[in-house]
Amino acid sequence: MWDASGTSSATQQIAHGTSQPSEGPDIARWMGAGHEASAGYRAQDRPAFPAGHRRRRRGSAFSRLMIQAGQSAATAHDMFDHSVVAVFTFAALIAVAVSVVLASLLALRLARPLRDIAAAARRVARGEYAARVQRSGPEEVASLADSFNQMAETLEEQERMRREFIVNAAHELSTPLTNLQGYLEAMRDGVIAPSSAQFQSLNEEVDRLVRLSRSLQTLAHEPSDGSEGALQTIDLVPAVRSAIELARPSFETKAIQVELHLPDRLPARANPDQLAQVLANLLQNASRYTPAGGTVTVSAQSRPSDVLVAITNTGDGIPQGDLPHVFERFYRVEKSRDRVRGGAGIGLAIVKQLVEATGGRVGAESQAGLTRFWFSLPA
Repeated sequence: MWDASGTSSATQQIAHGTSQPSEGPDIARWMGAGHEASAGYRAQDRPAFPAGHRRRRRGSAFSRLMIQAGQSAATAHDMFDHSVVAVFTFAALIAVAVSVVLASLLALRLARPLRDIAAAARRVARGEYAARVQRSGPEEVASLADSFNQMAETLEEQERMRREFIVNAAHELSTPLTNLQGYLEAMRDGVIAPSSAQFQSLNEEVDRLVRLSRSLQTLAHEPSDGSEGALQTIDLVPAVRSAIELARPSFETKAIQVELHLPDRLPARANPDQLAQVLANLLQNASRYTPAGGTVTVSAQSRPSDVLVAITNTGDGIPQGDLPHVFERFYRVEKSRDRVRGGAGIGLAIVKQLVEATGGRVGAESQAGLTRFWFSLPA
């Protein structure tokens, strides 16, 4: 009902508080009846959702349970937020703890092989070259262990060769010195009378000492560039012929026949003085081990990238097991026979050292009744 002032009786009842519905006002129905205008409020002015609805929605199920338990909605919401924070904090602590444990295990896995390598390195520094480490850990650490073992093996081999060199050098020096001492003491005591034959024998021992000392000096020189000066392009044919002429007396003494197979010209890169020593050592070796009446063949040829010189001699040959070692210092196939023949096991080592210093290679081949030594030089 509307009175004369244009105000509905319902509105007046609300204003004076006289309306007392038993179940409270039905706002939606009241506004749907068109009374929102009189109240100065429109349905479209209401927000789509009440304030805080979105935030409460996250824990709606939890809130309903807490409300049913007698807690207010605000208290339920706070408890939900605290529980989420606690869960995430606990998860973060667990993640940090697991990360620390995994990092510690990884560090131990890396540190153990590194400590082993460090300990082995200290042993090698003390001269224990047999020290080795096991291959373990990640691939990078395992590769480091392999490199260390390879280094230790090389050092051990170098130490072995050094000791053998000292022992062999001392032995080679002691033999002629002992002979000289014996002859001189015998002549001093009148046991033997001085004669030209005795002086000749003493002179041979002195010559042997001189050759040995020069060979040791050459081995200790360790040329790194093929010469004390620059390499030269020379013709090998005249150099080979000259070396054969110098060695001819030793061949003629044993009636050894020398055969040559040389081209007219053979240019190569070499140091003339060192090439002469290489040829002299190889020819001397051939003369020493070729039986009387045997044959020595000297050949040379040009190849696409280098030149090859070979010296072949008849004789007993070299056992296959000894071939890989013939260029080692002081190595002798038959030690007793070599010492009688005057060999000290140094000549071929010098050949290898000088040839490889020029960028060339050396090799030896042998079969029954025939032995071949060869070397190559850059063209």
